[in-house]
Amino acid sequence: MDFIANSGKKVEIKTSTGIYLRNAIKTKFVTNKDNYISLVDEYVSGIYKEGDIVSISEKIISICQNRIIKREELKIGFWAKLLSKFASHPNTGIGVGESIKMQYAINKVGVLKVIFASFVSGITKLVGIKGMFYRIVGQEVSGLDGFYGHVWAEYTDIGIELPENPIKVCNEIKEKLGMSCMIVDSNDLGQEILGKSEDIALNYQELKELIKDNPAGQGKEQTPIILIRRK
Repeated sequence: MDFIANSGKKVEIKTSTGIYLRNAIKTKFVTNKDNYISLVDEYVSGIYKEGDIVSISEKIISICQNRIIKREELKIGFWAKLLSKFASHPNTGIGVGESIKMQYAINKVGVLKVIFASFVSGITKLVGIKGMFYRIVGQEVSGLDGFYGHVWAEYTDIGIELPENPIKVCNEIKEKLGMSCMIVDSNDLGQEILGKSEDIALNYQELKELIKDNPAGQGKEQTPIILIRRK
């Protein structure tokens, strides 16, 4: 099998646990009518070998779980409009600089916690510390995707929450398909491992090294599944 990398990425990566090859697997556009077991089976079963690790984007797991919020479901209030004016506007996706995500944060953790997080974030940025807002409000808020149509127009009016029980999903894939896997929340700015099947010996930090350059890409690559094999 020939391993294929996305533009600007490399097939091979050197980590603290060895050298690995990564194959970016192109899939169809995934919707909430799809099933993640069927997707992994369809695109990976024919090339998977014992010892491989399948890295799966959290977005397609969430979509299959129908972890979707429609824009009209979020009523943007006073505090969301006000606080979003003082937040940064990243070019990698939606942040709390958009009032709709600020409202999502308020709905999830409460307005007092969001105000406190905004205050702390404003102070710490003055001394060069970034990211305090999301550290305070938590991963569920920071992990919201969607409401952003710059790459995929289909995501303009929907938000995609983090997947439910990612570790359980990984173990289910292992049990039903025999594939070791992990679910990742990754972009060009950073990576997080949300879950892994219990058979994988590597720890979360070691697994992050395998995808530290975001091999799935940031744009329209449509490669949410990466097959990883030790060289």
